[in-house]
Amino acid sequence: MDPATLPRIDPDTLRADFPALSTHVYDTTVAYLDNAATAQKPRAVIDRISRYYESENANVHRGVHAMSQVATNAYEGARAGIGAFLGVDDVGEIVFTRGTTEAINLVASSWGRLHLHPGANVVVTEMEHHSNIVPWQLICQETGASLRVVRVTDEGEIDYEDYERALAEGAALVSIVHVSNTLGTINPVERMIDDAHGLGVPVLVDGAQAVPHGPVDVKALGCDFYCFSSHKLFGPTGFGVLYGRRELLESMPPWQGGGDMIEEVDFDGTTYNHLPHKFEAGTPHIAGAIGLAAAIAYVRGVGFDTIQQVEADLLAYTVERLGDIGGIRFVGTARRKTSVVSFLVGETHPYDVGSILDRLGVAVRTGHHCTQPLMKRLGIPGTVRASMSFYNTRGDIDRLAEGVERAAAMLS
Repeated sequence: MDPATLPRIDPDTLRADFPALSTHVYDTTVAYLDNAATAQKPRAVIDRISRYYESENANVHRGVHAMSQVATNAYEGARAGIGAFLGVDDVGEIVFTRGTTEAINLVASSWGRLHLHPGANVVVTEMEHHSNIVPWQLICQETGASLRVVRVTDEGEIDYEDYERALAEGAALVSIVHVSNTLGTINPVERMIDDAHGLGVPVLVDGAQAVPHGPVDVKALGCDFYCFSSHKLFGPTGFGVLYGRRELLESMPPWQGGGDMIEEVDFDGTTYNHLPHKFEAGTPHIAGAIGLAAAIAYVRGVGFDTIQQVEADLLAYTVERLGDIGGIRFVGTARRKTSVVSFLVGETHPYDVGSILDRLGVAVRTGHHCTQPLMKRLGIPGTVRASMSFYNTRGDIDRLAEGVERAAAMLS
């Protein structure tokens, strides 16, 4: 889209929607550049959650009283809105979880017990988050299956030839990250899904870092499972979403037992509820669903065309400003990236740089970012990671660069 046709959004007005961006640390306003860890919440989300607890708080489903019906309508209405956000009109394919981690564990346990066996491989890559490694290790240990790890290039891109080899070596499932939380790499998931499906291999996509930055249509992607966490998408913590193709979810056994996931319970046996409730045992995070729906409505109001334009500018500006500082080494230089910049300052440990930045009011993430195998592959202990959202400004980046310059001078 031509940038000239995009709606003009005043940065100060936009930032005013996010109360936490006015937080003072060490007598200065925070420059919040840790969005890959969690995004800030707009007032619209905070107010919607408060309204639920103030005037709609009741348990959902089965309640005949008015407040329960109001809460149920809001909760299931949120499911429909979240489904539409992913391009899904069958609400039975939208399972609510506690986050991306629980969604992957659900698939690993339920789908994995049915389909994994000795000689079968689960294909992952070297850039996966721990939550897309450990659940597969656990189920592989249980079933006798193996992990097949696809190599990553020095630039932070998937070695596609190695991926093709992995598919041909007994792949039973591919589980891949859409966007790397450490490198910002946008993986070619459309091509990866097509190639996997050509061999009859289903694909799970970890979309935790993708959904805040651009539209995702799971039907267009063609993936079999897709999951993400609310708190990365400006919604509340402790809530997430798993999309699964109906025929797969129907074939999978429940993962947890309890209330709401049952149809009839008898000591001689239990029958299970229909989708998606079969996978949603116990009282759900009602406010989480309602809050995420409000966050999605807010994002749609801003518009992904605008978000992508702002974040592309911030990414380029960050690389430019940091690139002018002596001793900077960028980690992750893929051709397709979102607004994440990981870097090192000479031989200085990332924690030391992050501590200095913190005292200057600049919030970044330091360490291995829950990607220890990737750090091992790159031969480094960790990185400093600045991750930008559309509410950040060039002024935030200037403060980051000034802080890095000061850290480089102090630690040299």
